[in-house]
Amino acid sequence: MSLPRCRTLFLSALVAALMAGCGVWAPTRPAGPVTLAAPADAAVPVTAGSGTVEIGGRPVDVQVPPGYDAADQVPLLVLLHGFGSDAARVDAQLALRAVAAERGVLYAVPEGSLGPDGRRFWNATDACCGRDRGAVDDSAYLELVLRTLLATYTVDPDHVAVVGYSNGDFMAYRTACDHADLVSVVVSLAGAMPADDAACAPTAPVRVVQAHGTDDRVIDPGGGRREGHAYPSALRSVTAWARLDGCAAEPVTGSSPRDLWATVPGPETTVLAWAGCTAGTRVELWSIAGAGHAPEPTAAFADAVLDAVLDTSPDVAPDIASDVA
Repeated sequence: MSLPRCRTLFLSALVAALMAGCGVWAPTRPAGPVTLAAPADAAVPVTAGSGTVEIGGRPVDVQVPPGYDAADQVPLLVLLHGFGSDAARVDAQLALRAVAAERGVLYAVPEGSLGPDGRRFWNATDACCGRDRGAVDDSAYLELVLRTLLATYTVDPDHVAVVGYSNGDFMAYRTACDHADLVSVVVSLAGAMPADDAACAPTAPVRVVQAHGTDDRVIDPGGGRREGHAYPSALRSVTAWARLDGCAAEPVTGSSPRDLWATVPGPETTVLAWAGCTAGTRVELWSIAGAGHAPEPTAAFADAVLDAVLDTSPDVAPDIASDVA
């Protein structure tokens, strides 16, 4: 990536004027707490505690990790649900809440918009899933969510993750493409990047994990079409990010499969990873052999996601670790 990430968060009165002139990014986290005045149109909780808050007219379920101290930075994980789903359902499906609390991660689950058919959605890309559902700007909305959480809590800007499933996966990629100044990690399950490479021009490196079942017939891991629009394969999605992140041209295969899917016996997930990326980021493709579209994760899946969020993956592959070194 040629464009640097700006790690200094400005007071809201200066944001609009200074965003275009963001200075050179240093790849170390800032010393001391990160603060940001809240956007004027955000309803910010009076105290930085757990519960449901309203941001931009929609509810956001927020869980503060035990022992949270505003003097110390914490990672942030924002989870996005699939089409026709909601925050409560994806929270139960992926079971990240308890692990986030155990590992000291601020956890937030916003709601998509209600469509005319009564189903919630994220207006992510042409392929998924905003057609005939109005001109909702969910990219701007999730920027508002991120900025509001950064204003309310003391967040480590090097560990701000958006995790998405299905339609939420498409939206997670869109958020990273549009707001890489805020997002440092994306974990995507059963979705894809935009088909048009020009639609993604991040201003900073982003660590990316794409997890996809080989038997997914809703969002085909080999790519396909939805709503008359193409979406790329899982491999092309991560290859695009490897290029954007300036990674090594050839990926490395993990040495040991992982057991991440409950309905497939034994270790079924292989890891393909690109190392040598800008600012120490990494791009990974988790291929889940025999898995379909519906989430059916093991307990190890949540730990693996949090490892990606925290950049503490212990066993991606010894080969990759030596390659990075």
